[in-house]
Amino acid sequence: MELLTPGTGLIIWQLIVFIALFFLLSKLAWKPIINSLKERETSIQEALDTAEKARAEMAKLTSDNERLLKEARVERDKILKEAREASNRMKDEAQSDAKKTADKIVEDARAAINIEKQAALREVKEQVALFSIEIAERLMKKNLAADKAQKDLVEGYIKDLKLN
Repeated sequence: MELLTPGTGLIIWQLIVFIALFFLLSKLAWKPIINSLKERETSIQEALDTAEKARAEMAKLTSDNERLLKEARVERDKILKEAREASNRMKDEAQSDAKKTADKIVEDARAAINIEKQAALREVKEQVALFSIEIAERLMKKNLAADKAQKDLVEGYIKDLKLN
């Protein structure tokens, strides 16, 4: 059984080595290990905080984007409505101007036609008068070739003058 139980000297030496090793590790290794763990914990916490901030910012940007998109749609609808109204106004003005122009052209044409008609009637009247005078002249020359016919005509005119 001696093999199973260690000697007291061995236990003391092992205890001394363990304490020395524990002291060396606590002075040299524990502080760097604990510092690196603290740094890792800090960096993980910072990463989590940054991720949370980024998530909050993304949510804010998403809501801002939705708001801006809604405002852009409203603005687009407003611009389209104004464009339609302007188009309709321009079309109505163009139709009105075209109607006024057409009415003026028709009125000018009627006036020109009336002027031409009056001139043509005047010319026809002048021609009829000239023809009538020429015919009367020829008839008078033919009928009044005799002295008796001339006297009868003059006496008829004198009678007509007295009556009127």
